Amino acid sequence: MHFDLVDMRLFVAVAEARSITHGAERSALALASASARIKGMEAALGVPLLQRQRRGVRLTAAGESLLDHARIVLHQMAAMQGELSAYARGLKARIHMLANTSGASEHLPKALASFLAKHPTISVDVEERESVEIATALASGAADIGLAVDAMLPEGLDRFPFCDDRLVLIVRPDDEIAQRRQTNFRDVAARDFVGLTEVSALQSHIATHAAQLGVRLRVRARLRSFDAICQMVEAGVGVAIIPEAAARRYSRSIKIKTIRMTDPWTSRRLAICTRGRQSLPRPVQQLADHLKMFAKV
Repeated sequence: MHFDLVDMRLFVAVAEARSITHGAERSALALASASARIKGMEAALGVPLLQRQRRGVRLTAAGESLLDHARIVLHQMAAMQGELSAYARGLKARIHMLANTSGASEHLPKALASFLAKHPTISVDVEERESVEIATALASGAADIGLAVDAMLPEGLDRFPFCDDRLVLIVRPDDEIAQRRQTNFRDVAARDFVGLTEVSALQSHIATHAAQLGVRLRVRARLRSFDAICQMVEAGVGVAIIPEAAARRYSRSIKIKTIRMTDPWTSRRLAICTRGRQSLPRPVQQLADHLKMFAKV
């Protein structure tokens, strides 16, 4: 059995496009050549990978399995090429990390700063994603390491608890509910809100729970930072749901009141997650080991 990288890239392209024709175009191959390569892979494996239909193709169970492996192989090849080319630029490695909103803004910076100071030849790119997307990206090999809500992670990913991450409601000190010790989302879902931009993982998370209540959030202002959100709340634009760590920090300089929420989805535990440790490049293993030292649970 012999597959080359062209075969792998072609198969992923065909699988994603659900079309041999479009997959061939994406791979810059002639249709006849692409079709012959796919048939050659099926012959080598002894199983059909695609079900040919009138409008495109559909993956068989064997095809789905090959797609998972092909993505991991291509990711590892890209990581190898990137790491080797980085040597020529004086860099040893670049790590692609995914994190939810709270993790990226509140819980990672100090630990990452310490890691980067200790490893000057390693770089880390942090991309914000929802926890479910993080799990999918890691499983497919599209990212190296993640920080996500533990309860949202499937079996099969290595993980260890990193920190608790509570979401709280913030209001003006003179708000009618400011003296409450706690509240639930249903009681405030109809209020005017201040939130993050729509591309934010946290904002999508909150909007999803609003939809489950049959409510469409009335967001009067969308901003890019928790600092700006707190200032809007102080000015009376609306209420907001943000990480407790951020509320605690900004309440020192901005006049806001923090109210705990009783909804289960507002109390989360974040975990560092990766694919199987044996398949991780050494720099990713080093980062995971470093983050374990900063775990707060």
